Amino acid sequence: MHKLIHPITPIFILIFFSINVFVFAGQTEDPFTPKAYLIRYWKKQISNDLPKPSFLINKASPMTAVQSAAFSKLAGDQTALATNLPSFCSAGNLLCFPEVGPSLEKHSGDVNFKEYSEKNFTNYGSGRLGGSDAFKNYSNDGNSALDSFRRYSRDSVGHGDKFSTYARNTNVPDQSFNTYGTKATGGNGDFTSYAQDVNVPSMRFTSYSDDVNGRVQTFTSYSENANAGDQSFSSYGKHGNAAANEFKSYGNNSNVIGSTFSGYGENGNGANDTFTNYGTNGNVPQNNFRSYGENGNGAVDTFANYRDESNVGDDNFKSYAKSSNAAEEKFINYGNSFNEGTDKFTGYGGGTVDNQKFGFKTYGVNNTFKDYADKKKVTFATYATKATAMELEAVKKTRASGKGVNKWVEPGKFFREREIKSGTVLPMPDIRDKMPKRSFLPRVILSKLPFSSSKVNELKKIFHAEDESSMAKLITESLSECERKPSAGESKRCVGSVEDMIDFATTVLGRNVVVRTTDNTNGSGKNVKIGSVKKINGGKITKSVSCHQSLFPYLLYYCHSVPKVRVYEADILDPSTDSKINHGVAICHIDTSAWSATHGAFLALGSEPGKIEVCHWIFENDMTWAVAD
Repeated sequence: MHKLIHPITPIFILIFFSINVFVFAGQTEDPFTPKAYLIRYWKKQISNDLPKPSFLINKASPMTAVQSAAFSKLAGDQTALATNLPSFCSAGNLLCFPEVGPSLEKHSGDVNFKEYSEKNFTNYGSGRLGGSDAFKNYSNDGNSALDSFRRYSRDSVGHGDKFSTYARNTNVPDQSFNTYGTKATGGNGDFTSYAQDVNVPSMRFTSYSDDVNGRVQTFTSYSENANAGDQSFSSYGKHGNAAANEFKSYGNNSNVIGSTFSGYGENGNGANDTFTNYGTNGNVPQNNFRSYGENGNGAVDTFANYRDESNVGDDNFKSYAKSSNAAEEKFINYGNSFNEGTDKFTGYGGGTVDNQKFGFKTYGVNNTFKDYADKKKVTFATYATKATAMELEAVKKTRASGKGVNKWVEPGKFFREREIKSGTVLPMPDIRDKMPKRSFLPRVILSKLPFSSSKVNELKKIFHAEDESSMAKLITESLSECERKPSAGESKRCVGSVEDMIDFATTVLGRNVVVRTTDNTNGSGKNVKIGSVKKINGGKITKSVSCHQSLFPYLLYYCHSVPKVRVYEADILDPSTDSKINHGVAICHIDTSAWSATHGAFLALGSEPGKIEVCHWIFENDMTWAVAD
């Protein structure tokens, strides 16, 4: 239990606690809790007597009356609240990263860590001679993983390092290797599964395999099936000698992943680097190589599949193999995206040395080369010619015909209104909520906390979010989205309490409203059968308020008005037994004219903005408000 630090708090808590226990002892519900206040507020603001939605009421702050009053006092002094952050997070069920102190553990022999998490190793495996260290399960299956290796295997000789699974199935991993294998001779490092199935990763290798001699580093799977987030290698293989680095699967099947290699193979000798699958089948990948293979000697770099079958994406090579000697750079399959993105090579080859060899066997469209090596030295076996452009136009026509052509968009994520009828069998996407479990804040506390980009530093201080950390990024990005200008005809608001959500919904729709969500996640990722169907408001075109979670320390929803929709409720059945497994809520957007042409719905269903309606299920913990029938 963390001690609250405030000059008047201890006396205040003692008196309040004594009165509270005396007055309400024996009662099952304390009328002064945030949840009890919310129930009273609901009765006051909602005009109908329909059952209160337990799925929303239960998201109210779990704080007791005592805790709510005490932290409300502290919220007036942000320094005091920051000092008591662990207690605040625990009482409020918030997303806060643990404070991880330095670990001075030393290991002289071979070590096998079967289960490990939340450690800050200041010096691990430095100077080791031979032997091996293995982390079988490191920071897996958690809500957050905050780990740091300041020095890992530095100056080691013939030493093997292995991470079998690292931060797998973790929601918000924040992990860094300040120096990994620096000045090592021989040996190998192997990450079999690194950050697989994670949400919003922030992974950093400040110095990876620099100044090594004959060391082999392998990432068998790196950030596969990840969602959003950023990863960076600030210095990768710099000044290495005969180093071999391989990424067999990098960022595949991921959604909006950003990757940065600031210095890759710079000043290296005899490097052999391979990316077997890089960004394959991803959605809007953003990759940045700021200095790749510059001043290298005799390097062989290969991208077997780069951003193949991805949706859009932006890649930037600012300085690629500049002033390198006898370099051989090969892109066997580059930028063959399903929906074309943008690629820029600003400085490709060239420089003071001309013994270079570059080749692209297949190369996509919409690419820019500025200041690159003489065309005699660069080979494009297949480039996006006019014929390729014609083929892309044929693909666009296929979309317009209504046939699904994008393999990346998850089956069932979007569907047509005609499919919401009894007896239809269709795939259901994974509707499970992948956000960390959190609660709303009491309104009395929320009103005292800053919430704007102009005060982001105050928020970072309260939640101990250091610059460039995952916490700092999620705070900044959520604020930016909340402050984005609304689309034409849209009303929007970010809410951190149920009371604020009620206020926004009733402002848009009036006081006679009902809020709905899908009952559970049964059927996710499987084929399901539609049972009985109910058309909300008689199937008339109406407007609704949809609310979606944002990633923030406390539960935060992005709510916005949605005009011209139809809302449905439907029993969801097991197609093999016809037994009911779920009760779903679906919303159909009738007017899609303002949507982007590259929206996943059109990529999955075909057609283009304004020509078709688009329907989707309400996912777990999302919700839609509508006027009550």
